[in-house]
Amino acid sequence: MNDNTFFFDTYALIEIIKGNPNYKNYTNSKIITSVFNLAELNHILKKEMSKEKADNYTKDYSPFVVKVELIDIFNAMDFKTKNHKLSIPDAIGYLIARRYGIKFLTGDGDFEYLDNVEFIKK
Repeated sequence: MNDNTFFFDTYALIEIIKGNPNYKNYTNSKIITSVFNLAELNHILKKEMSKEKADNYTKDYSPFVVKVELIDIFNAMDFKTKNHKLSIPDAIGYLIARRYGIKFLTGDGDFEYLDNVEFIKK
């Protein structure tokens, strides 16, 4: 992959949808994400907006979903046992980003000081 490709975690997707100007530079990046992040995104959006609108945003990001390999799950759950606060989608996404050799884009404070992270404050 290249420097303009990022794994967008749910936090990043939400901030882009909300129009956070701190994420504007990433809207033209190549995106990858996981089905777990889409599930989490859809759940969060349905608490904030109509079902139809939430489903449409989720569909918009569906072309960027990459396959989750079994090794991603094993590695992510090893990682999560050491980082208890992380959600399962976050742990899996972080390890997928590492497998692809790209940065994990987030504003989640639990990732601020980890390697391989593009941390953007709110």
